[in-house]
Amino acid sequence: MLPCLNALAAAVQPECGVEVLFVANGCTDSTADLARQFAATAPFAMTVLDLPQGGKPAALNAGDGAATGIMRVYLDADVEITPMMLTELVTVLDQDSAAYASGTMVIPDSPSAITRAFARFYRTVPFIRDGVPGCGLFAVNAKGRARWEQFPDIIADDTFVRLQFNAAERHKVAAGYVWPLVAGLRNLIKVRRRQDEGVREINALYPALLANDDKLPYAKPDLFRNIVRMPLSFAVYSGVRLIGRLARNNTGWSRGR
Repeated sequence: MLPCLNALAAAVQPECGVEVLFVANGCTDSTADLARQFAATAPFAMTVLDLPQGGKPAALNAGDGAATGIMRVYLDADVEITPMMLTELVTVLDQDSAAYASGTMVIPDSPSAITRAFARFYRTVPFIRDGVPGCGLFAVNAKGRARWEQFPDIIADDTFVRLQFNAAERHKVAAGYVWPLVAGLRNLIKVRRRQDEGVREINALYPALLANDDKLPYAKPDLFRNIVRMPLSFAVYSGVRLIGRLARNNTGWSRGR
């Protein structure tokens, strides 16, 4: 959490200014207190909301309810942005049309050998490599935010928001951000299972949004080349995906880490 806030503080502040809403949702440790200490000396206006219950949609709605800015950047607490991120997001969102934006995602090496193997192949997936997935960080302008009311009580909030926009309305900025994967096979499967359940949920509840889904296909020559180049990574990646699809997660909301 503190690395995320430190990266925000070190970022070049756009001319419109920055307002930070830090939402601690159902935290039982010192997270909220540490955030308040940080807010006292932060180079931007920062409000800490300490919710008694866990659940990301409720946290997103609480933050939105307290925010005053017309552009919104939604940032997970384990993400670290690079210095030009906020400025570049503001630049691309400052338009009359509805717009969605994210940065260039960087998946760091993990202390877990299994996660490192998974990540090597995951980085080559076209949607991750060339698309605008918005994992851990996505932003919208005022007209974009008007596409939906409150965040619904669903698993895949990032997918729900991304699919509010067509491909021409989604923008990737050059500034990077670090998005770590969970460590270990069990955690990778847990997250994958939850991701798949989230996609199924959106398919069932919001089928009209699927018209905006334009995930890039993996070209067969590139796929075969990468399988030959890193067979172990492909085995781990495909195994995690297969197990995630076979087993449904019906435990409701849970933390990824």
